[in-house]
Amino acid sequence: MRIEGTLAKWNDDRGFGFIAPTTGGPEVFVHASAFPKDGQRPRLGERLSFEIETGNDGKKQAKHLVCLDRSTVGRTPERPRALPHRETRQGPGWLGRLLPMLLVAGLGYYGYGAFMQRSQITESRSVPPVAVKTQSAPPVTQQATPEPAPENFRCDGRQHCSQMTSCAEATFFLRNCPNTKMDGDADGVPCEEQWCNSPFAR
Repeated sequence: MRIEGTLAKWNDDRGFGFIAPTTGGPEVFVHASAFPKDGQRPRLGERLSFEIETGNDGKKQAKHLVCLDRSTVGRTPERPRALPHRETRQGPGWLGRLLPMLLVAGLGYYGYGAFMQRSQITESRSVPPVAVKTQSAPPVTQQATPEPAPENFRCDGRQHCSQMTSCAEATFFLRNCPNTKMDGDADGVPCEEQWCNSPFAR
């Protein structure tokens, strides 16, 4: 919206001043760059027509200034009109450029697949089948399990390997008696260092 006012203050050395709107209100800052480039200097009391915009510093200032007291030849002062929009010829859109590329890529992919299939058939006919040697799995060795304990053993409160007299007795205590401490590695075989790891354990 255009506003009219008069140039109330002007600093010619610093190139700025203030406009007092005719409708009242606070004075509006104006810079020398907002005046028309007609070779005339701003004058105090000069009537002006302007628009208010916010500058980069966040302060309001006068823009699109028209000096109402200055003489014009053959026309009334007005805001410079924007240049008419130039129509540009647009080439084919991105879809028109993309379709030929997709078509070429599809033909190339189809030709490559047909070539690879033909070459695989030729190789399968020319190369004799190769016998595949199968390796038999190594025999699985089973760990010998302790023999079942005789029935003449009984739980009498012993807990340690040093209190046993054979692997069979230690196995019986481990399987049947509570709170035994004869299987440190919890593998189910008791007293491996004293009784059940010896080739003569029984």
